[in-house]
Amino acid sequence: MKSFIDALSWVNVHYLLEGFMITLEVSVVSIIVSFILGIILGIIRYVNIKVVSPVIGFVIDIIRNLPLILMLFFVYFGLPEMGIRLNAVSATIIALSIFEAAMIAEIVRSGIKAVPKGQMEAARSNGMTYRQAMTNIILPQALRKMIPPIVSQFISLIKDTSLATIILLPEVTFNAQLIYGQNVNYMIPMYVALAVLYFVVNYLLSVASRILAKRLAI
Repeated sequence: MKSFIDALSWVNVHYLLEGFMITLEVSVVSIIVSFILGIILGIIRYVNIKVVSPVIGFVIDIIRNLPLILMLFFVYFGLPEMGIRLNAVSATIIALSIFEAAMIAEIVRSGIKAVPKGQMEAARSNGMTYRQAMTNIILPQALRKMIPPIVSQFISLIKDTSLATIILLPEVTFNAQLIYGQNVNYMIPMYVALAVLYFVVNYLLSVASRILAKRLAI
């Protein structure tokens, strides 16, 4: 019990929360970027543009079948060999955004395919262009179906930020390791604290997803 009290001193908790803020910062930016990029790529795959769609599909398949840790290594250690140097925060955001965008692109493509083809035909017969029909009719319906899997992907993204410890990103897991590295008795308290922090954020995200799903009558 004493180890818990000592481990959760104000100094340690403050240091842990500093790392947690970096985790949230990286997660929020990566979620926004991957969501926008994933929607664009998913639509391109769905509309089947000659040459472009197959190439993008091939690249997406490669990314989806690679471990995220390899993506982190490539961005942080590989890009400098090409003259592109990034700090740990930027490298993590880029790696996470690319990796998650590939996952979301497949969710978007599947979501659009799940909308009955008659919806597009009806929209076009009413004088809408393909772009108008996609924007105003197809995507809103597809988005309702995509919310649960996309939120699950975002939850995975938040948890995956912990992998960035390998490139010394000072996020919450990295800071926790530094804390219990000073005293091995702090290891369990730090892991408990990490579990609580990750659970709270991901649970709130799950609750928000369920509320949104109910409002959209999924």
